[in-house]
Amino acid sequence: MNIIINDSGSLTLLESLVSGEAVSVNLSVLSRIIGKHRNTIKSKVESIFSHKILRPPIFPFTGLYRVYPMLVVVQLDLPESPSDREKFENWIREDPHIFAAFRSRQGDYDTILFVYHENITSYQLWMDSQPSILRLKYGVSEKASDLASSTSYFSNQRMIKYDPSSGMQLIKDGFREKGELVINGYRLDNVDLQILSCLVSGEGIKTNYTLLVEKAGLHRKTIEKRIQSMIKDGMISAPVCRFPSFFVPPNYILTYSLLEIKSSFDRVLRELAHDPHVPIGFRIIEGKYNLLLFGNHSSISDHIIWEDSYRQKFPGSFGSANITYLTPEMTISFDQQVVSLSYIRNQAMILEGKRLRETLQLTRPRNPYFQNSS
Repeated sequence: MNIIINDSGSLTLLESLVSGEAVSVNLSVLSRIIGKHRNTIKSKVESIFSHKILRPPIFPFTGLYRVYPMLVVVQLDLPESPSDREKFENWIREDPHIFAAFRSRQGDYDTILFVYHENITSYQLWMDSQPSILRLKYGVSEKASDLASSTSYFSNQRMIKYDPSSGMQLIKDGFREKGELVINGYRLDNVDLQILSCLVSGEGIKTNYTLLVEKAGLHRKTIEKRIQSMIKDGMISAPVCRFPSFFVPPNYILTYSLLEIKSSFDRVLRELAHDPHVPIGFRIIEGKYNLLLFGNHSSISDHIIWEDSYRQKFPGSFGSANITYLTPEMTISFDQQVVSLSYIRNQAMILEGKRLRETLQLTRPRNPYFQNSS
């Protein structure tokens, strides 16, 4: 990731792409693809965004899994006091390592956090510092800032599936089965579905190179080459629109499942690779469990039917399972952008600090007492 650390122009470019500042929907291209008037497309795109079905487009910062190769799942208790609870939740939403948090009544704790870190040491140092941050920055009482917790560690480098847009197929299936679909008060039609399909796959999205030239101070051809280099290096991926909850479609339940696969592991993985209910999966070692899946389901009963279908398809392959159901109502925060942009901006601050130190060293007057006499 040297280009991030050593090049201020690339950092400025990267922030504009990942934040979505320099990316927008290309209404003319969508109009041509779908075969509808540009004004019709414009109105529907605005409704899709205003009803929080999709977020506006961004270049996803896929390099995040390299700079933070460890996923930490933390279970803890929120404070009982409403005042402390509100301050605690503000910390959760703003912390640069927490990308999702849910209230949960399963197990011994009432809250589950999903956190990215470099390694176990960095996580433990972060955790040690949080009680004082909660007290001094957020005003949480001393008693409520105690972070007794249960922690599980997983490697982002052992990710076996990454398809945040897979839930789009579930939306299509729901529309086809019911003949209609209402999401967040907005009634979808066939044109809406076509627009959604295009945007989550990256069709009909444009990059504002004029803005990037002004912000980064680089030539357009240089910017184009750097963007392609970043994509090729896996630092970013091509621009897309994502669900507000990253990989969970609106109104769907997120399942966090630890599974024991006793046999036919590779066959199970091949099946999961094409399963729209599973956007993200990991190989793990956690007690008897060797597979972690994040899943999307319309209801708990839908998940039970789905799980039973796998047990029937692979008899004897599935053993124990530890499944946590996380509904939209239980969501405290779900925003990977907070972590991505915090990292990029922190790298910019480090680079600026380094530049200032070098400038000071160059301009510092020499001490005559230490000069060699001629």
